[in-house]
Amino acid sequence: MERRNAWLSYGENEEKEMEQIAKSYKSFLDAGKTERECVTELIRQAEAAGYVSMEKKLASGEKIQAGDRVYSVAMNKILAFFHIGQEPLEKGMNILGAHIDSPRIDIKQNPLYEEADMAYLDTHYYGGVKKYQWVALPLAIHGVIAKKDGTVVNVTVGEDENDPVVYITDLLIHLAGKQLQKKAAEVIEGENLDILIGSRPLKDLDDDKKKEAVKENILRILKEKYDVEEEDFLSAELEVVPAGKARDCGLDRSMVTGYGQDDRVCAYTSFLAMLEMKDPKRTACCLLTDKEEIGSVGATGMQSRFFENSVAELLEGMGCYSDLTLRRVLRNCSMLSSDVSAGFDPAYAEAFERKNAAFLGRGIVLNKFTGARGKSGSNDANAEYVARVRKIFDDHEIAFQTAELGKVDVGGGGTIAYIAALYGMEVIDSGVAVLSMHAPWEVTSKADIYEAKKAYKAFLLDA
Repeated sequence: MERRNAWLSYGENEEKEMEQIAKSYKSFLDAGKTERECVTELIRQAEAAGYVSMEKKLASGEKIQAGDRVYSVAMNKILAFFHIGQEPLEKGMNILGAHIDSPRIDIKQNPLYEEADMAYLDTHYYGGVKKYQWVALPLAIHGVIAKKDGTVVNVTVGEDENDPVVYITDLLIHLAGKQLQKKAAEVIEGENLDILIGSRPLKDLDDDKKKEAVKENILRILKEKYDVEEEDFLSAELEVVPAGKARDCGLDRSMVTGYGQDDRVCAYTSFLAMLEMKDPKRTACCLLTDKEEIGSVGATGMQSRFFENSVAELLEGMGCYSDLTLRRVLRNCSMLSSDVSAGFDPAYAEAFERKNAAFLGRGIVLNKFTGARGKSGSNDANAEYVARVRKIFDDHEIAFQTAELGKVDVGGGGTIAYIAALYGMEVIDSGVAVLSMHAPWEVTSKADIYEAKKAYKAFLLDA
């Protein structure tokens, strides 16, 4: 049942719309290289489209009713949008759930040191990465530094063309004979992913500081630019990501390459689908979570009570909250876990089972289950629900395909689907195929991005 390439069905109008979506998507990738930045950018766009803060609406005493568009946010890292439908909320919602965190390198709390007249920041990688992919690249620092007086300083270094970038060194090939004999997982050790940030010593220092003159110069720069001290690193969240903008990929400009497409490609297309909703019959929801790459843990991960609490607040604002009603709402929901799938790569064909692989350009991917080997850690969607989703996509002429995440015994992965399913709702993974997933630069097809937006909108309308 090989699926047709979606590009073959497009006319001039479809291609024009697809390019517009790809352009706005690339801008989003550039504006949202961290989960905090994603939340800020999406709230900005949502408020421009008429969404209002649920917290502010409830504080004003306004009742939430059909047609209202509200959002809930926590710690600037997890976000839920709701477009209230005509049906009672107790009948459930149609939910698009994605995550906005991506693999990266985090700065440790006590990071700054000097060695051999060079200044470094000590790091700890976040999520599943091939460590050797992160060396010898231009890198940027994004994040916040929170000071004891309550002020929060935003930091972005390395994105403007006039900015410096930072860097992780690698051993020169001429001396790398022993290094090249190591396993790939050991070629670059985690403690060797330290960020090179300076080499110019500060002059005219007191004798007790001359041994760390380069570090002292970095501290001077930080004080002048951000008014922070070395101790302020203790309460900082600084993320190191690839420097540079998302770009068209391929001589035919058919693809997008950029950082963080797992899972911001599904997050953004889900958000676009929400913006296009007009007077939905059933309440539509877009849930964008943090911490998926490390197990959906913590106060901003899917395992937190954020979503459940947001729905409880929604019911309270509609004047119909009870514990039983909340449970019924969550049980009666239908959800697409909008997460990416592994794109078939002919250079590494041995890792895939071709009949059940996702191909770039053939539309959005349905993964009935993810997990590893014997479906460990997966949510295995019911056959009846898969049939419902298939029908929705076919009725709306959505290009879609089905896939597994590689050969059975090769590896595997997970999403937020199994966590949402704990409420008893129907859930299936549905997202865009990605090449070089979790690499500093990933690749997706513009056709798949376009089909994802169409598919998510169709689901919100008809699920």
